[in-house]
Amino acid sequence: MPARTPKYQVIADDLTSKIKDGEWPPGAALPPQKELSTQYGVTLATLRQALKQLEDEGLLSQEPGRGTFVFPRAKYQLTSLHGFAEDLRAQGQTVTTEILDQTVGTPPDWATALIGAEPALRLERLRLVAGRPAVHQTSWVRGTGLASTDLSDTSLYAALIDRGHLVHRASEIVRPGLLEEPVAGLLRRPAGEPVLLSERVTYALDGTVLVADRATMLGSAMEIRTERAASGLSVQWSRASA
Repeated sequence: MPARTPKYQVIADDLTSKIKDGEWPPGAALPPQKELSTQYGVTLATLRQALKQLEDEGLLSQEPGRGTFVFPRAKYQLTSLHGFAEDLRAQGQTVTTEILDQTVGTPPDWATALIGAEPALRLERLRLVAGRPAVHQTSWVRGTGLASTDLSDTSLYAALIDRGHLVHRASEIVRPGLLEEPVAGLLRRPAGEPVLLSERVTYALDGTVLVADRATMLGSAMEIRTERAASGLSVQWSRASA
């Protein structure tokens, strides 16, 4: 006699079907937990077990005091030379960009070490996936040629290419960290929450650094994916420095 499927798994499967069928689209709020538990005829504990499973799978985001939301976790690909928005849109995600700052200034020390001390473009952006903040990104772009370019719906890489810069390669480090202010406020999450921190350097064909990036990605919204092959991606493992 086959084993009986646990009630929480039945609920998880049903909720998954509703999300994938579009009954609850990305960003939608689920009914209150008490309403759902009554609907499924289970205790709150059983319902919460199902919700926790879907949250672990990246389909839901539970926010204390606000509710439970459909939030399919976006996959950030390390193997392609694309920007965040390009990677996510290629997966069918709805991505919008808010430009928080686009001004010419003197780069801070971390960027000066890469692009020099000459005036450069500071580009601060907030990426929203399904209408919800997911990534905060600060980029320092060599030169001032893009200071007046509308980058809210245009790839930074595409804009650089349009101005004659050949984007050749990028190096990137992604490490775990803790969310700090003021970025926590921009991402609408509490300070101290675990996040992914990205540092990316983009180079031209001649080795000149074109862009120095720092980004904060919500761990509840993003996951890192990569493909390995004998002749493909090279992965180096190292301990983080103290």
